[in-house]
Amino acid sequence: MKTVTVKELSQELSYRTPRELRDLCLRLSRFKKENKELLTYLLFESADELSYVKSVKEELDVEFDQINRTSYYFIRKSVRKILKNTRKYIRYSQKKQTEVDLLLHFCTRLRSLSPPIQKNASLMNLYNRQIDTIIKKVAVLHEDLQYDYNIELGELTK
Repeated sequence: MKTVTVKELSQELSYRTPRELRDLCLRLSRFKKENKELLTYLLFESADELSYVKSVKEELDVEFDQINRTSYYFIRKSVRKILKNTRKYIRYSQKKQTEVDLLLHFCTRLRSLSPPIQKNASLMNLYNRQIDTIIKKVAVLHEDLQYDYNIELGELTK
């Protein structure tokens, strides 16, 4: 089966009734957990972005607390998984400020890990890549937000 383009999907959806659209959304939500999570964000959490960011940060904190710290191998695996989840939540929101908030929180928690990430090259490289990403994202935000985020970035890059 060949998939159609987004434009063709959009045109076809414009011809459907609201009931058919609802049924299509519900059917789509049965297939992948990410589809259901995205629908949950769009329907319930997109109206209050601050509480969404707060809940995601709390989830990240729980994941960081559950990291197996017996070796750097397990730490790397866990940190990559946490970063993957963070990026997924950023994709749902699609807002630059939310992205910067979540990545800053991720880097703050990563830096405060014990054993320290400075003793592992791959963790330091991952950390530095995220800092570079944050710097690029902050550059396109409003000046007041840039100032606030640059202060936080300064603390992380010390």
